[in-house]
Amino acid sequence: MTDSLAEDVARLRQSLNDDLPQPQVQPPLIVVSGLPGTGKSFFCCQLAERLPFLVLASDRLRRVLFPSPQHDEGENKRLFSACHALIEELLRMGTPVIFDATNLLERHREYLYRAAERAHARLILVWIEAPAEVVRQRLLAREKAGMVENASEAGWEVYKRMKPRGEKISRNHFVVDTSHDITAAIEKIVRATRR
Repeated sequence: MTDSLAEDVARLRQSLNDDLPQPQVQPPLIVVSGLPGTGKSFFCCQLAERLPFLVLASDRLRRVLFPSPQHDEGENKRLFSACHALIEELLRMGTPVIFDATNLLERHREYLYRAAERAHARLILVWIEAPAEVVRQRLLAREKAGMVENASEAGWEVYKRMKPRGEKISRNHFVVDTSHDITAAIEKIVRATRR
């Protein structure tokens, strides 16, 4: 690990609540992926109410490293390199993690797959989706309400730009449509973490 990556990981680690979940043998890593506005963060909050996991949200962690984010390629590379290293460190300590990020490209998810394997963690993959019109309404309402701390800054234009770039998850995964009741999906994922 380079010095600059180690510094970024240390900054992210310091930003975490000191009250980490109880360590587990083979801690689960739940990777929650999807386009902006599909309801990833809402889903993660609902899931965290049922599971004593640490939620790492890329939008919040980005602001730890970049108080005025630019969302450019260099910034993304630096952020996700630090996130991936931190996740692997936490898993090795036995900390169960929910990672909330777009994770649209399979080559980026591969880092997480390998980190889970190296840490002997149980990997659970979740793809979050919603109909485009529902997403548009959510994003417009978010823009109208103004920036909420730790919320994504991505609007409808970002969603439209990112949508064609999303790649199918190559491994077994859950698909959750957040325009419907997500209770049953939450229950399935909770059961999967206990297998």
